[in-house]
Amino acid sequence: MICNRNIILTLLVSSASAFTSLPSPRAFHKSTSLDMSKKVFIDGEAGTTGLQVRDRLSKRGDIEIISPPSDLRKDVETRKKFINEADAVILCLPDEASIEAASWVEPDNHRTVLIDASTAFRVDDSWTYGFPELSKEQREALKSSKRISNPGCYPTGFIGLTRPLVEAGILPEGTPLTVNAISGYSGGGKGLMAIFEEGDCEPWSGYGFSLEHKHIPEMAKYSKLGKAPVFQPQIATFDQGMVVSVPLHYAWLKEGTQGQDIHDTLVKYYEDSEFISVMPAGEDAIKEAGLLERGAFLRPDTLKNTNKMELFVFYNDKTEQAILCARLDNLGKGASGAAVQNLNLALGVDENTGL
Repeated sequence: MICNRNIILTLLVSSASAFTSLPSPRAFHKSTSLDMSKKVFIDGEAGTTGLQVRDRLSKRGDIEIISPPSDLRKDVETRKKFINEADAVILCLPDEASIEAASWVEPDNHRTVLIDASTAFRVDDSWTYGFPELSKEQREALKSSKRISNPGCYPTGFIGLTRPLVEAGILPEGTPLTVNAISGYSGGGKGLMAIFEEGDCEPWSGYGFSLEHKHIPEMAKYSKLGKAPVFQPQIATFDQGMVVSVPLHYAWLKEGTQGQDIHDTLVKYYEDSEFISVMPAGEDAIKEAGLLERGAFLRPDTLKNTNKMELFVFYNDKTEQAILCARLDNLGKGASGAAVQNLNLALGVDENTGL
């Protein structure tokens, strides 16, 4: 009987000891959190867009950024390995380099999501265009897509202004529009940034005079106009931000359309949007809201480092004319912010996480 009591006592002591050696709930939770994080590889993380994407993701606990050593950043075999190890890859590369990198996904890899920030795949129907606000269907398509093309900065403004009007039947398909836009110099990459920041630059730099700017095809396609606009891009002496402007004659629009109708259409289209806002209608209301500097000037840089876009409708029913303007950060909603927004959708997390 004493022997049996000793055996029982020994078992109880051993069990208690084993129980106290189990990891704490806090430790278990931490381990589980790490196991659930998604691996993201930014191919081209040293560029302007790549640096901003990394900065946005580095603060998050649900993302593990995987990066090769700096001396292997351009090594092909290393990049192939990282692309196929990642849950998601954001390609921040020139067009040809993006096309090559996209081809490195192994045939049996059905897990990795590619998000390309170049123009290489923007009008490719096998890739999903990364503009969630286009429609509910577009947002749902992005949630299940493994190949996402990030929109260009200028097209984001142009499409954001015109697509709702085409969908509503106000702006007929095939209307030959013009687009006037001004951007911060960061859109030209590190080389152009160095020129502007060293002071060896023009005060105003218009370009795109070949009328074949690489953003035009996506403007024509995703606006649903089906007609290439005349596009006049410009760069000035501020680093980030842009305003994209589209002038309209009422004669081009559905008969009877006035400025308030244009404004109401945009408001309804984006009423549930997290990142796109429509400002008050007309110059007087916009002035009253304090949205024009010195009561006259629409600054291009007020949304710097955000993923927001603001839409403005200036109109004059007497002259039967309107000017539509989109204000955004060329490196935010126009690049890195949009990439993170698309990443969130593809990974199944809240769309505004990290934004």
